[in-house]
Amino acid sequence: MDLARMLDRCRRDQWEVGEIDWESPPRPLSVADEVAFVQHFSDMAGIERLAAALFAEQRDRASCPVLREVFATFVADELRHADVAERLARRFDVHGYRAYRMNPALVRFTPHFVDTVRHLSAEVANVYITTGELILDVALLRSLNDAVADPVCAQAMERINRDESRHIAVDFHMIDYYSSPAYQADEARRPPRPLRRRLRAWWAFANTFRHAAPFFREVFFRTMDRVDPTGRRLVEAFKRIQLVSAKPQVARRPFVRFLSFMQGTFEHPLLGPLFGPLVVRILGIEARVLVTLTTEAERRRAREQSFDDMAAEALALKHGV
Repeated sequence: MDLARMLDRCRRDQWEVGEIDWESPPRPLSVADEVAFVQHFSDMAGIERLAAALFAEQRDRASCPVLREVFATFVADELRHADVAERLARRFDVHGYRAYRMNPALVRFTPHFVDTVRHLSAEVANVYITTGELILDVALLRSLNDAVADPVCAQAMERINRDESRHIAVDFHMIDYYSSPAYQADEARRPPRPLRRRLRAWWAFANTFRHAAPFFREVFFRTMDRVDPTGRRLVEAFKRIQLVSAKPQVARRPFVRFLSFMQGTFEHPLLGPLFGPLVVRILGIEARVLVTLTTEAERRRAREQSFDDMAAEALALKHGV
């Protein structure tokens, strides 16, 4: 990836919330839909602010000044998305059926997740960020936009999706970087982190796992069950994650090996029935996306693809699934 060119694109494609036609009245909604959509957008605002905090961590860790600037634009993007989500929540809160707040599971999960990203390696942070961006972009935002079927929401989502396309492209670039021999050689030369810092990192990681299951269940899976009952987009997002993990240089990384071990345990004919529920509880994701979602032919193709091609293929799903 030409980072200078990406930075130019990031700066050129900035937009203002005021560009959206907020004056157009929303379409009539049933009581159930109004309550659900306002809650979904309230949660979306929290998710976008969480994404901004994660990109801020990546910005602060980046040694390349151009990459730092790229991540700085991503922080601005996500904060703008949060503002848009809050406006959409107010837009659809026509009757004031109840007071809306972010889902408590999201509130509890956020500080521990940010703490985890802050104290664990940048490589692990990037795995989580890429996973979240794929779920958000390939599945959640598109399905929510389709379910709402509102022209103002469509204006907002078109702009948000344009931003997220840049984010995913850089996410895949960073996966390529963290799995490269150059990064691994640099990592091997670094002195071990102090014990106190390593303990702090694992404490944060443990708390993230503790709160992950209710967060994913209540904020992602339940929302997706409502706005995309077929589940095809959710499966496709997790399938992209598994295909990235199929690349040999990625599969060798310690955190990906851990995730593969957990999936293998879950699917094992003997160990699965014994330890499967524990695996689901630890990882926080549901069984339907923890199973192998790819074929051998798809994994073989992924091993041969470049990361840029994989990113382009993931982005193409926004129009094809």
